[in-house]
Amino acid sequence: MAAGKGTRMKSRLPKVLHLLAGRALLAHVVDTAAQLSARQVVVISGHGAAEVESALAPLSGAGAAFDLRFVRQEPQLGTGHAVQQAVPVLADDGVVVVLSGDVPLIRAETLRELIATCGGDKLALLTIDFADPTGYGRIVRQGDAVQAIVEQKDASAEQRAITEVYSGIMALPARQLKRWLARLDKNNAQGEYYLTDIVKSAVADGMPVLGHRISDPLQVAGINSPLQLAELERAWQLRTARELMEQGVRLADPARLDVRGILRCAQDVSIDVNCVFEGEVTLGEGVKVGANCVIANATIGAAAVIHPFTHIEGGKPGSKDFIEVGAGALVGPFARLRPGARLGAEVHIGNFVEVKNSTLAKGAKANHLAYLGDATVGERVNFGAGSITANYDGAFKHRTVIEADAHIGSNCVLVAPVTIGAGGTVGGGSTITKDTPAGALSVARGKQVSIANWKRPSKPR
Repeated sequence: MAAGKGTRMKSRLPKVLHLLAGRALLAHVVDTAAQLSARQVVVISGHGAAEVESALAPLSGAGAAFDLRFVRQEPQLGTGHAVQQAVPVLADDGVVVVLSGDVPLIRAETLRELIATCGGDKLALLTIDFADPTGYGRIVRQGDAVQAIVEQKDASAEQRAITEVYSGIMALPARQLKRWLARLDKNNAQGEYYLTDIVKSAVADGMPVLGHRISDPLQVAGINSPLQLAELERAWQLRTARELMEQGVRLADPARLDVRGILRCAQDVSIDVNCVFEGEVTLGEGVKVGANCVIANATIGAAAVIHPFTHIEGGKPGSKDFIEVGAGALVGPFARLRPGARLGAEVHIGNFVEVKNSTLAKGAKANHLAYLGDATVGERVNFGAGSITANYDGAFKHRTVIEADAHIGSNCVLVAPVTIGAGGTVGGGSTITKDTPAGALSVARGKQVSIANWKRPSKPR
């Protein structure tokens, strides 16, 4: 269910599209459904329907893990009315799991247990005990059997004292769900069609109604405000940090880590404080990441060191813009690797060096204040401080090739397209516009002139 407006978010963006750990709330829920090997996922949209459907469109089509369908609830007349809109696209022979698009931390294993409780022939409700159950539907039991769910506004004083509540998540046979949805009415305090009223129908039809009770409130926590979103963001990050540490990752402070995507770590990885990982990032064995780094869509080879304040911003995994850092490389501090940077083993990229769409072979170094754009750099090249590749002519990008063992002096400009021959040296301060021979010293700068007894202009006294 993803039709709500989310008024308390105070945002033009539909609530289910707000980001948690770098992904839309609804995307987290759909991902969890995929882990259940669902054959079909039905998204019930309403407020901002076009935006919601567009955001999830990449998950559909050929090669998708499931059949993604969209139905719209217009106007919004309650949870029962929302699920009624899905009836035409639900197969009779399935088990339906009802999820909320603003409850992103539900775990797949919990849902598997709920489905097992359903067994294909029972109504299974996910429940939890809250010390303060205000706002939740209360679970009314007769012995162990669930008799009804009573919404807060319709509950008696005795029922409001019940602490076991309905989480908003259920599993039940599709055929019976359709029959019970047809019986719903809106004779209640809200004047809405409550999905929870199907419990009464199940009891009347003699179907067992079971409550699968859990104790983790984070799994059923909904998001209705920016404050709740921030609270769940920290909860998500702490959960991720614990999982990483259980795998052996050393975190300087688990409360100061942000993973906004997928982070895979080999053995003996260490991560300092305030690091952000986005997209898909893989850290090889023994990698060390210094404080305040941002790393997106990159593979970092074994024993590489990413020094503090480094920014690595790769493109989508599998694309030419994905970033690779070789084993034993040293990057930073204050370095920037842009899309398409590929560093070989033992490459050094130092402070205030920017690399974009360039390949540096084993042992190449650019240690200070340099720019390498659209360049192919050979093994053991030394690229001097203040030097750049001038790769853009105002209309097109051009490539610079620096062959193995070349030495580029400080404050040089290599105007692409140009090739620096193997073993060659470019003298400091040179602007190179033509290919240079292998092994040669190439110097291209104005002749030095000194004027004796020259005096600088001065202001009148």
